[in-house]
Amino acid sequence: MTSTSERVIVPPMDDYNQQLVSHVHPPDWVNPKPADRYDLVVIGAGTAGLVTAAGAAGMDIGLKVALIERHLMGGDCLNVGCVPSKCIIRSSRVVAQMKEAGDFGIRPPEQIDIDFSAVMERMRKLRAGISHHDSAQRFKQTYNIDIFLGEGSFQDSNTIAVGDKILRFKKAVITTGARAVRPSIEGIEETGFLTNETVFSLTERPKRLAVIGGGPIGCELAQAFRRLGCEVILFHRHSHLLNKEDTDAAEIVQHKFEQEGIRLVLDCKMKRAVKMDEGKLLHYTCNGQDESIIVDEILVGAGRAPNIEGLNLDAVGVEYHRKGIKVNDYLQTTNRNIYAAGDICMKWKFTHAADAAARIVIKNTLFSPFGLGRSKLSDLVMPWVTYTDPEIAHVGMYEDEAQEKGMKVSTIKIPFNTVDRAIADGEEDGFVKIHHQKGSDKILGATIVARHAGEMISEVTTAIVGNVGLSKLSSAIHPYPTQAEGIKKAADAYRRTLLTPNTKRFLGLLTKLS
Repeated sequence: MTSTSERVIVPPMDDYNQQLVSHVHPPDWVNPKPADRYDLVVIGAGTAGLVTAAGAAGMDIGLKVALIERHLMGGDCLNVGCVPSKCIIRSSRVVAQMKEAGDFGIRPPEQIDIDFSAVMERMRKLRAGISHHDSAQRFKQTYNIDIFLGEGSFQDSNTIAVGDKILRFKKAVITTGARAVRPSIEGIEETGFLTNETVFSLTERPKRLAVIGGGPIGCELAQAFRRLGCEVILFHRHSHLLNKEDTDAAEIVQHKFEQEGIRLVLDCKMKRAVKMDEGKLLHYTCNGQDESIIVDEILVGAGRAPNIEGLNLDAVGVEYHRKGIKVNDYLQTTNRNIYAAGDICMKWKFTHAADAAARIVIKNTLFSPFGLGRSKLSDLVMPWVTYTDPEIAHVGMYEDEAQEKGMKVSTIKIPFNTVDRAIADGEEDGFVKIHHQKGSDKILGATIVARHAGEMISEVTTAIVGNVGLSKLSSAIHPYPTQAEGIKKAADAYRRTLLTPNTKRFLGLLTKLS
């Protein structure tokens, strides 16, 4: 039988990337004969698509499920997002900790030898090792899902074409995700640039790296590559980095970047790029002045664009716009038999958000027609983390969001220089900040800035989901010493606000009488 899969190249095609491709887009894959009709067809095998398909097929109630992927199963998260970036960030943190060793009474080496190619090889090795979880063969064998490698295109309201195969369906889910935005900078295409989709193919360290975009992706990679030995210039069009986060949180990260030697060019506008013999010349304006700089590589980390091309959405009455597919609160498109989930339709472009959305889709496509209830996107409590060092983790509402909704807000902020474990760890730059409804212990949102803030935010997320207020959180015993004790300190601070002057006087009188 002849392969129906186009050969996919993930440079460099060493043993690890060959292993990766053999799992997530096997070159010898043969698309199966379609079933007469599928209960569910999922287009896109990123996180949202994999969870939707596996969740539906894994219920073992006889559902027939098909999954279509035109490129790499596992989507951005496995191939060009969470997995490779966190591998590189981990290596870069080792370098930073070695440089900080003197603060802990440990004499660091005079010269830290960073083997950039070995760092990238480690990433490829770990990514390949993880990739079998998202492999075509595993989803076929474990879940009995029909896997079709190729581009899916709607033909009418109950059929999708993949090459010469026609798939008929009862319900369909679009989970095709998003991609890096192509920058509108004159000459950038001819000059050449990297995005998150290509930067992990590097095998040699660029000496001079320009990073365009001071959001989460740009900041995470700028810091990692600086620590791995690159000269990094970070361009951002706003007045401070991570401008969607609270200013006090972003300032801590920005100060850290400056300490580590990242050159920040803020309030700037990129004008044009020119390829030269000595490198890539970037022209930009900053504070009304025209300036330029020569670098070896340009990394663009500014924005995402939805993957809607080729789906033929007009043929099935699915509305879309420049930010993606239009869905209602149940993740249903304007065609009642077609749903969407993940980056293709949601403002939260995180792996865990795609996972949560997939679970909503499973319930709403398969169970709600039988009167078993529907789940809403708006009911989700969504945490997120920017994996700089220190990390910024957030959940719920920011203070200004709550105020815009007419809520009266009180805020409690605990600096980590008052938390014993943070002092012992030498990680005092950061804080726990919790917003609660004024006159109530109801938690509205929280921001944590710490080296491992992402490991702490789930306690607050659980409290919000479980409607656990600060009073109850205060009664939870936290091991001493831990940095998570900062959360308890915030809850204790709320409890102290309940002691009115009259209560304090009464307690003082009781103490004297005893």
